[in-house]
Amino acid sequence: MQTQDSTAATTGTAAVTTGAGTTGAGTVLCEDGLRRPPWAARDPLLREYYDTEWGMPVRDEAGLFERLVLEGFQSGLSWVTILRKRPAFREAFAGFSPDAVAGFGDADVARLMADERIVRNRRKIDAAVTNARAVIALRTEGGLGELIWSYRPEQTPQPRTMDEVPSRSPESEALAKDLKRRGFSFVGPVTVFALMEAIGVVDTHLTDSHRRGSSGVWTRETVT
Repeated sequence: MQTQDSTAATTGTAAVTTGAGTTGAGTVLCEDGLRRPPWAARDPLLREYYDTEWGMPVRDEAGLFERLVLEGFQSGLSWVTILRKRPAFREAFAGFSPDAVAGFGDADVARLMADERIVRNRRKIDAAVTNARAVIALRTEGGLGELIWSYRPEQTPQPRTMDEVPSRSPESEALAKDLKRRGFSFVGPVTVFALMEAIGVVDTHLTDSHRRGSSGVWTRETVT
């Protein structure tokens, strides 16, 4: 739990960190008649996130930067903690504008370290600033979205239970190395895989979840 690549730090295996337990479990039949993974079945905020956002395609620079930063801040914590703090994060980090965050200096870092509404971790704050600058540098090479989506695999996982949801992949390992080579920080292969799940690069919804295949990125043949 102390490293950025802890399995429990991924959104895809959030049952480990949300108190839902039973990582080997399949979907839960909820009171609305829909099936969801255990991590999304209990907490209303996680359910809303799962039903409307998690796994849906994100390609714009600011949206990708936000999710990259938040995945880094989530390392060692539960995802629901980050979701609850997301409005404060957005305010503190200038709406996750890479240009704005790239200009943060010592006074901004001190401000963030004093902001009790967010996760006050100096390494993660420094990484957010570093990554903003790396995002800007990538613009001359097609941008962050083009880089991340170029690592979309030929097939997506087909997990029936939480035990079958991977925490990393060859593509996430390769993308993590590529991001580090380009100056990004806090981008280990597990954190990167969680990002890929969250933005639809892979579909790790359990096979009988009502959200399986909902992103439109994967055809029915590749998700069933």
